[in-house]
Amino acid sequence: MTAIDFSAFVDELASVSGETILPFFRTALSIEDKGRSGAFDPVTAADHAAETAMRALIRRTFPDHGIIGEEFGKERSDAEYVWVLDPIDGTKSFISGMPAWGTLIALLRSGEPAFGMMNQPFTRERFSGDGGRAHYRGPNGKRDLRVRTCPDLASAVLFTTSPLLMNARDREIFGRVERAVRLSRYGGDCYAYCMLAAGHVDLVIETELKPYDVLPLMPIIVGAGGVITTWEGSAPHAGGRIIAAGDKRVHAAALDVLGKE
Repeated sequence: MTAIDFSAFVDELASVSGETILPFFRTALSIEDKGRSGAFDPVTAADHAAETAMRALIRRTFPDHGIIGEEFGKERSDAEYVWVLDPIDGTKSFISGMPAWGTLIALLRSGEPAFGMMNQPFTRERFSGDGGRAHYRGPNGKRDLRVRTCPDLASAVLFTTSPLLMNARDREIFGRVERAVRLSRYGGDCYAYCMLAAGHVDLVIETELKPYDVLPLMPIIVGAGGVITTWEGSAPHAGGRIIAAGDKRVHAAALDVLGKE
């Protein structure tokens, strides 16, 4: 069974999560701070409700599959097929009423991301990929996703959610890349990575990411022709310090800057 066999089910998961989340958006919802050491890390009733709904659908349809979710942890994570769920990536945007958030869904087979989707139910957009191709579906129809060419850092558009989320050392290193690019913008979370896959952004650099932040985006970025690694150039499966680029030349140039002491 291949990832494409699950594409209809991924759409169903996205629909169920979106229907659960949207009634909470731009309302007076309750917010819990799960941050440590003074860092604000919000989680809402919408996060919990959406992950609960997706988990129930997975258990009912594929009882032998594993699940890894941001809110409720792991179950059967050693199974051949494992679903990775981030009900609301970009919760800070969500609670601020901004649309730069989305639901992330990945299907792992033997530990490798075989299919990924970012669903933004408010804008009615879905970005998906299987590592070979990537696709967009929205109000204006469907199309393939493809990164754009970008010869060097001086021509690049760079995104990060916020340098304030980085430790002081990583923020200093990030600043070297930021000073080299044509345009630097903050915000976006998962949406920035999808804009990279769509050919509007050239570079996304982040730190402190979790596996569920990265695994669903990998098949989309790679399927669109991009590259995503750690700052050291290794596989990004575990999260951490992550760099994604549309053009391999920009990726190499940014890695060179990030690696300099």
